[in-house]
Order: sequence, then C-alpha cells, then structure tokens
Amino acid sequence: MITWLVQHIATLLICFVLILIVVGILFVLRRDRKNGKSSCGGNCGHCPMGGTCHKS
Repeated sequence: MITWLVQHIATLLICFVLILIVVGILFVLRRDRKNGKSSCGGNCGHCPMGGTCHKS
C-alpha cells in the first residue's frame, strides 16, 4: 500500500488539486446564485433563448 502511494503521489496530488478547483468553482457559482447574480449579460438580441428568461 505504501509503495503504491509513493509511486502514484504525483497523480494523487494533481487529482486532489483538480477536485479542489471544481469544488471552489461550484461554491462560487452557488454563492453568486444565492446573491442574485447571473452570467446573463441582459442583451437578449444575441441570445438563442431570445428573451424567454426575462419577464420584462
């Protein structure tokens, strides 16, 4: 078990860092959504959804 860990330490560290990055991105997206922020620019003329997301 120890030799396997030593042989694969670089792979494990890279996977751990990638998991942390993904969790961080999800946390920021969730926080922004709770605060009412959106990735929408508000210009429905260039959007394929064409105004279906805004009521006004």
